[in-house]
Amino acid sequence: MPATLELESTLTDRYQTTVPATVRLALRLGKRDKISYHIESDGSVRITRMKPSPQTDPVMDHFLEFLASDMAAHPRRLQTLDTGLIERIRDLVGATEVDLNAPLSANDE
Repeated sequence: MPATLELESTLTDRYQTTVPATVRLALRLGKRDKISYHIESDGSVRITRMKPSPQTDPVMDHFLEFLASDMAAHPRRLQTLDTGLIERIRDLVGATEVDLNAPLSANDE
């Protein structure tokens, strides 16, 4: 029979708790990960890590839908970028590289 480890945590006045470090390690949980609770017929609860779903931003999704519908409704309003503006942008950002998948530092979260 596999070894059993019992851990505890305390509920706050707002029914929140901290997931113990041992559980976080066992489930490979990170910040903003989601967990799933499975309530068994005997009243026991099994906690599992949810598989990450494709990240979507509801605000950005609505904005992009707005842009798409506005462009479709008013195609004559679309304009090309001025080459001078493009050059000014290149001067400002230079050779700056951005990794959108890089984790944020603790100060940025």
